[in-house]
Amino acid sequence: MSSNSSISRLFPGFQQRSVDVGDGVQISATIGGSGPPLLLLHGHPQTRALWHRVAPKLAEHHTLVAADLRGYGDSSKPPGSPDHGNYAKRVMAQDHVSLMKTLGFDHFDVLAHDRGARVAHRLAMDHPDTVARLVLLDIAPTLAMYRQTTEAFARSYWHWFFLIQPAPLPERLIETDPAAYVRDVMGRRSAGLAPFDPRALTEYQRCIALPGAAHGLCEDYRASAGIDLEHDRSDLEAGRLLQPPLLVLWGEQGVVHRCFRPLDEWRQVARQIEGEALPCGHYIAEEDPEGLLARAIPFLSKTFN
Repeated sequence: MSSNSSISRLFPGFQQRSVDVGDGVQISATIGGSGPPLLLLHGHPQTRALWHRVAPKLAEHHTLVAADLRGYGDSSKPPGSPDHGNYAKRVMAQDHVSLMKTLGFDHFDVLAHDRGARVAHRLAMDHPDTVARLVLLDIAPTLAMYRQTTEAFARSYWHWFFLIQPAPLPERLIETDPAAYVRDVMGRRSAGLAPFDPRALTEYQRCIALPGAAHGLCEDYRASAGIDLEHDRSDLEAGRLLQPPLLVLWGEQGVVHRCFRPLDEWRQVARQIEGEALPCGHYIAEEDPEGLLARAIPFLSKTFN
């Protein structure tokens, strides 16, 4: 099955685009709906397919642009640079500023999960006049999570420390059985594999088996353990805060809830914040789509001072 046909089955009536965002990088996106633009960014080891359960309702209120991050899905997977800088969240954020500008959107909202939420954090920090409202799902700030790593966190988020090992060790192990990697990483969370539509799970497995995919996701994590922390420390030292209004949601059955205090951590880096735990695990858009929509849609329609 082609990538477009598999995505189209999850997003009937939506368009598929591949956009050149510079430096030879193509970002693949699914576009549909009407109204103010809303950029959707996914996490690891997933793709834009994760939004399929909430997209129909969101599309009644917004023009949706669900994009694959560089290194993931059907987007480009360039070889990592020696300092992993071409997978820095600053660079990945610029990918999506360029994507949205090419599509005609200079100002937009962002809803993002997991790795995509880390890209969205940097996007809103570096481009404060571009992002109107920001919704981040099931993360605390990267620097806070590394600084507060405990045994419980390390055991649960083992992949954070596996994927940053020097190439090609983690790549080689993932490429041995990429479908099993997806099943194991996602299936060992609180809800197991039960929440996932088989079509979406097949799409995640298809994409992680693409050439360069294992390397791309490793480079994403290597950047987060290095150059991204430098950028985050620079923000803290300069007193820079996220300017757009921020809604943070996380799963009360997940590791972020168990190991961190998300609202307290985001208050250290954001000007205006609200949020709460939802009765689910890590994969909020697939485990509790109704709960996510009930909180996100009103927030994304608010007018803030």
